[in-house]
Order: sequence, then C-alpha cells, then structure tokens
Amino acid sequence: MIKLMQLIIGALFLTTGTLGFADDGKNIVGVWRLVSFETELQATGAREHTRGKNATGFLIFTPDGRMMAVLTDEGRTPPKTEQDRAGLFNSMVAYTGTYRIEDDRWVTKVDVAWNPALLGSGQPRSFRFEGNRLQEITPWRNVTPDKVGRGVIVWQRAN
Repeated sequence: MIKLMQLIIGALFLTTGTLGFADDGKNIVGVWRLVSFETELQATGAREHTRGKNATGFLIFTPDGRMMAVLTDEGRTPPKTEQDRAGLFNSMVAYTGTYRIEDDRWVTKVDVAWNPALLGSGQPRSFRFEGNRLQEITPWRNVTPDKVGRGVIVWQRAN
C-alpha cells in the first residue's frame, strides 16, 4: 500500500512539473519589449551594458511556434558612410525561426537572420518569468578574444 501511494505521489509530481513547463510555453506567447541587455562575464560575474543602458528591441512568440527578435544598441544614427553602415550591422541582432519549449528553455531553429552564420542553427535560451517580465539567458560564449560571457536579457510583456 505504501509503495502504491509513493507511486501515485511520484506520478502526480511528474505531471505537475510537466504541466508547469507546458504553461510556460503558453505564457511565453505574445509580444515582449526590451527592458535591459547585460553581458555577464564568466570570470568575475560582473555585468556590463554592452548594448547601452537604453538599447531597444522586441521579442515575439506566436502560438503556432514562431519566434522573432530584433534588438538595437543605444545611440544608433542614420549612416553617412560605408563604415557607418558596417557599424549599424554590428549594433543590432535580428533573427526568426521556429521554436520549441524544453523545460526551462526555448530553442529556436533559425531560418532568417541578420547574420547568415546563424541560418539553420539551434539557438537555446534559458528563461524564467518574474511577474510580467521574462528573463532570457544565453549560453556562455566568447564575447571578446579573452573574455567569456553570456547575455542576461529582461523583457516586459507589451501586449
């Protein structure tokens, strides 16, 4: 009898956990406005506003499984030279693709991107909700030749 009770409690726990992630998949659907973009350095834990304190952007998740993201650095101005145009490329991020939810992360299979190196790749992002805010954390990567960091991005529900 005790083993049967343990089995039932275990099944309920697993079902509840699965439903929680399914709810996260539903909660993520919508339009999100960028609040902050920080880069956390792995060696020190320090955070930097690498895109400026007033970066802009939107993140969109549709119910049918499409994600779109556009982020731009603070202080962008219309280009006057070819060098300015190249700088604008480096001061933004834009991509879209289909996404799936896996526990506490989403994975986007990129099919259109400002940077062709992302095409066909899977872009995993850890996430969690804090009220009407969505915190996104990117994987660790080289942010400069001698520094490893990750993005810590906060979005506010816009709709």
